[in-house]
Amino acid sequence: MPLKYREVFVYNQTKENFLALRVKVADSILGRLVGLLGRQSLKPDSGVWLVPANSIHSIGMLFTFDAVMIDKDFKVVALRELVRPFRVVWPKRHAESVLELPAHSIFRSRTEVGDQLLIERYEPKKLPRPGLSAEKAGDEPRGSLIIRP
Repeated sequence: MPLKYREVFVYNQTKENFLALRVKVADSILGRLVGLLGRQSLKPDSGVWLVPANSIHSIGMLFTFDAVMIDKDFKVVALRELVRPFRVVWPKRHAESVLELPAHSIFRSRTEVGDQLLIERYEPKKLPRPGLSAEKAGDEPRGSLIIRP
């Protein structure tokens, strides 16, 4: 059975910039176990958020990535840039979860320990169909024929 991931975006409120726009949430045992294994690389502006986690490893990984460790309030408590394959990042005090991001994401975003992050769910806005009012747009099933007198 394929894993189904939710996606979130990560915004650095302290530096007022985005770390990533499409981060997959790995909050199940299987999701955290798989993480980035089997991938050739990370797309720009993507990543994986391991929840809960306070340490990571890159055993079996095929590429280098950045790791941002955050506490329960989404404050950065530790950073590891350019984590190479077959390495272990030991547990960090107060870390509750870990963001695995493309290499150089920390440098590009100027993220530092102590920065406040905002992690929110990405939900595209649904546009109303032409010819319907905004209130009625979600009432009829998609593809239905509507005949009005």
